[in-house]
Amino acid sequence: MNTENNIFSNESILAWLKFFSSNTIIDLEHVKILDITQKNKNVVPTVEAHKTTLVFTKAGDDDIFYRLWNAGLGDCEVWYNEGNVPIGKIYHKKAADMINRGINASAGMLIVNKKARNTAKIGLSNELFQKGSIHYVGSEIRSIILNKMMIAPQDNICVISGESIAIEAALLASEGNVTAVEYSNADRNTMEDNIEHFCLHNITIVDHVDENTMKDCPIPDVIFMVASASMNQELEYFIRVNPQVRIVIYTLDFTVAAWMKELLEPFGILNPEIIQVSVSTLESNNMFKQQPAPWLITGKVERFLHLV
Repeated sequence: MNTENNIFSNESILAWLKFFSSNTIIDLEHVKILDITQKNKNVVPTVEAHKTTLVFTKAGDDDIFYRLWNAGLGDCEVWYNEGNVPIGKIYHKKAADMINRGINASAGMLIVNKKARNTAKIGLSNELFQKGSIHYVGSEIRSIILNKMMIAPQDNICVISGESIAIEAALLASEGNVTAVEYSNADRNTMEDNIEHFCLHNITIVDHVDENTMKDCPIPDVIFMVASASMNQELEYFIRVNPQVRIVIYTLDFTVAAWMKELLEPFGILNPEIIQVSVSTLESNNMFKQQPAPWLITGKVERFLHLV
């Protein structure tokens, strides 16, 4: 029996699949199923990345087609019916032609994006992020950071002072959640602007790390942090709640990088990988401009210590 938090059962999902299979010429073999009646589901990034998405919605979502159009997905084809059960006449319109209507019944709809690229987008251009208080790391370096984080779709992630990292992590962890820790109020405001801009629903913003602020956040599988004075306290908390957590640390400070092995050893992280990343770009004057060259430290607990 369905509950308020689970409107669509396996049986109803199969019924909608059969309905669209019988009434369209679309091959459903590789369809992506997305139930946005559940928490933290990102419809815009999912449609961007999949040629065929079966989206389950509930009544009252008034601007879903506007959000698709606003994200450049107005040419997507939407197949739907007018009821809340998979029977009756099926309709077919472009998302751009539906921006003035919302969802009036809990139902499934098929969205076809012929321009979709079924590949992960890593290292977005900084021009795509909202301007504000944040100085974003270069896209090439961000790509390497995300590679080191090894994010799986179901991962829960915590990102501390890494705003663009949090956005891309949320796109990659489509079935997981991201907790973004922003100590600055201005940075939190810019983070909120980016969440709205990218139509993300799986990011929670908090202003620091402790038991109270993190109690309602998922326990992270991987954390990214910029080295800071509060790093030891943050590491102690995360390792205590998940001894298997994967850790990626960013610093521009050579001294911090040089001492990182000794700093991490008390936490049971014995053999961290420490690399420096350097990126130079050729400018219009035929001169190379070098980006800030951070050290990236990755590791996980190898000798568990009882942290209290």
